[in-house]
Amino acid sequence: MNEPRSINELNDDLFQAEEADRFADPKEVRKKAMDYLARREYGHDELINKLTKAGFESGIAATVVGVLRDENLQSDQRFSESFLQSRVSQGKGPVRIRQELKERGIRPEVVDDALEEVAKDWFALAQEVRVKKFGAGIPGEFKEKARQMRFLQYRGFEQEHIQSAVRSNGDD
Repeated sequence: MNEPRSINELNDDLFQAEEADRFADPKEVRKKAMDYLARREYGHDELINKLTKAGFESGIAATVVGVLRDENLQSDQRFSESFLQSRVSQGKGPVRIRQELKERGIRPEVVDDALEEVAKDWFALAQEVRVKKFGAGIPGEFKEKARQMRFLQYRGFEQEHIQSAVRSNGDD
């Protein structure tokens, strides 16, 4: 014989059913996506992943993000430019920035456009980063020069930027 269920059990079942419906509702997905986009730019794939991790169904999340992209509310180009500016201000080079954007699902042509748009003097940035970390003096010993070069390589600068940075003292 079935025992009567408590009011708490009935409320829990009702709440769980409402939650399941909420995560499948495109309006709720859009609302959450807009909340995320109001705080900062997101790449297409990154936004879908964030919505999916929040519990929304991936198919509905992808559809909603596609609509947001069509309405120009989500833009990989804007995200790339914003991301690039952020990384440049951290002293990161083009190789590392390109790799990080690739990991976030940004197409290579979008990355190239963003790098071209910024048109940063990577030689000057590499020099600035080296001087900030190690001082203006040119490294004399091979061991110190190699250490500074590894640091700049880790930061994502290309070999020609690195070579230029360790040859000049930044007083130019």
